[in-house]
Amino acid sequence: MTLYQSKLPRGLPKKTSSLCPECRKVIEADIFERDGAVWMSKECPAHGYFEGIYWSDVDMYLRAENYAYDGSGVQNPQITASSCPDDCGLCNLHVSSTCLANIDVTNRCNLSCDFCFANANVRGYVYEPSLEQIREMLSALRNEQPVPAIAVQFSGGEPTLRDDLPDMIKMAKEMGFLQVQMATNGIMLGREPELAQTLRDAGLSTVYLHFDGTSKKTEPLLEIRKKAIENCRKARQGVVLVPTIINGVNDHEIGDTLYFAAENIDVIRGVNFQPIAFTGAASADDIKRQRFTIPDLADRIEKQTDGAIRKTDFYPVPSVVSLSKLVEAYRKEPQIEFSAHPHCGVATYAFVSNGNIIPINRFVDVDKFFSSVDDTVDILKTSGWFAKTRALMKGLKALNRCIHDDKQPKDLHLKSVLKRVLKEQDYKSLGEFHWNALFIGAMHFQDAYNYDIERVKRCVIHYATPDPERRIIPFCAYNSGPTFRDIIERKYSIPLEEWGKRHSKGETI
Repeated sequence: MTLYQSKLPRGLPKKTSSLCPECRKVIEADIFERDGAVWMSKECPAHGYFEGIYWSDVDMYLRAENYAYDGSGVQNPQITASSCPDDCGLCNLHVSSTCLANIDVTNRCNLSCDFCFANANVRGYVYEPSLEQIREMLSALRNEQPVPAIAVQFSGGEPTLRDDLPDMIKMAKEMGFLQVQMATNGIMLGREPELAQTLRDAGLSTVYLHFDGTSKKTEPLLEIRKKAIENCRKARQGVVLVPTIINGVNDHEIGDTLYFAAENIDVIRGVNFQPIAFTGAASADDIKRQRFTIPDLADRIEKQTDGAIRKTDFYPVPSVVSLSKLVEAYRKEPQIEFSAHPHCGVATYAFVSNGNIIPINRFVDVDKFFSSVDDTVDILKTSGWFAKTRALMKGLKALNRCIHDDKQPKDLHLKSVLKRVLKEQDYKSLGEFHWNALFIGAMHFQDAYNYDIERVKRCVIHYATPDPERRIIPFCAYNSGPTFRDIIERKYSIPLEEWGKRHSKGETI
């Protein structure tokens, strides 16, 4: 198990800082247990008392805390902050570096989803950074210290509405981003068979495809999204499904979505569930009825897969910090650390074999594995250069004892992959791990009702902006905090009418 290395208080009850859902001012909040669930309560002097579910399972909440880990933050913060989240950009109070950067390349879209963060028609303006502004954002991310960002996702709005999207992808790859992703609704990918190949040729790593369910009732665009997946298959372009889960709306199709992904494992690399965040207008009744937390997701998965995937199979994001520390100890240079708050997200890997979904936990003692990695890191730190290979081999033997050959899928040879990675430092060998592997994850972004500033300080998913004064902003500060999205977009946008005059009538707003 990853050693607990965090300033976060453990156990319940505890105090934190949150936001008033009405005025967005920072106020004190309490996190406590009630009836087996974890709740947050707070009171604004002007707008009264608020309370709601934070995590629906206290045992899962407390287990996640065992993996809490604070990163080292950034060595070149752009802003010296006096308070969080009002001062942002990244600031000196932030304790994590950028693991994944989002760049909204437009707020134009060919859909109008009510839970979306951005929509030009609703907002009344078009936000669309120039290619040069995007270059500046990418440069800021690559200049982050001590570890440059290595993954970027172009998002929106709908990125495929920009004709220069392939140029952005090429630019990001040339600037050293190892992972270049695109978040999309899939309409253009489905309608234009050649687009997936064009983006793949430009260097796109992964398509993050909005996909809310397996029936037309929950996913009205199911057929066009299936066509998008088929076009990606032909281009050998990997896809991750991204369902927004709303309690009582599509939570009954979570298991079916996983089985759909398993049936298309040759092209679908994962499913990243996103429980809804109430960033717009929402009544207290709406929130109570539709709130869906990470433990709710784990419950649904266990029930809807008849126990094939269990609630206990999921681990919080910072559990994998040990792997970063292993590479760092060998290379003697800082590595990207997934030091998110332990209650931000969870994940597991499952393998598809003969139509069955087999979580990695069935043949790997995961806790023992992480503990063995930690022990190997300690050995490497105290070993001289010529003793490193011997130290790695000792670590490998310990890791081998965590893997049960008789229980893993016959077409997976995890021990040989690990041996090559450790002995030869061939990290590309990890690609074999992903063969027939399905990433299953969840990231529950915050809204003003469940906002925890300790989570914001540890955010690892950041937005890059065209504003030189606020170049990099944590996800939940940008979308649901002090309205940084509104501030940035209004500053760098033009009115709809003006945009329409500058562009052809055929383009989608």
